[in-house]
Amino acid sequence: MLILTRKLGEGIVIGPDIVVRVVEVKGGQVKLGIEAPRNTSVHREEIFRRIHEENVRAAAGTPDQLDQVVRTLRPGTGGGNSGGSNSGGSGGETRGGPLRGRKPRGGTP
Repeated sequence: MLILTRKLGEGIVIGPDIVVRVVEVKGGQVKLGIEAPRNTSVHREEIFRRIHEENVRAAAGTPDQLDQVVRTLRPGTGGGNSGGSNSGGSGGETRGGPLRGRKPRGGTP
């Protein structure tokens, strides 16, 4: 582990595009500002660990469980609706395409 000492307003650079700066020091707490590209995830350590643990649990599903999820989400494969369509409507919808000849529900007339 690299340990650095910084004063208020000073920062460190990580790679070519990440800067961590000391913004405030109050009591036993240090407030850091992080400048990073929008596509870079930045999390507190405890949050990152919870995300990682949840991802590990989600990836531990059995093939049967994954098949059930696919059947539930894919129209016409026996998932949840005995009518062969998961749209819940009265027809007129094309699989993967827009409604044709009908106004969308819930919109303004």
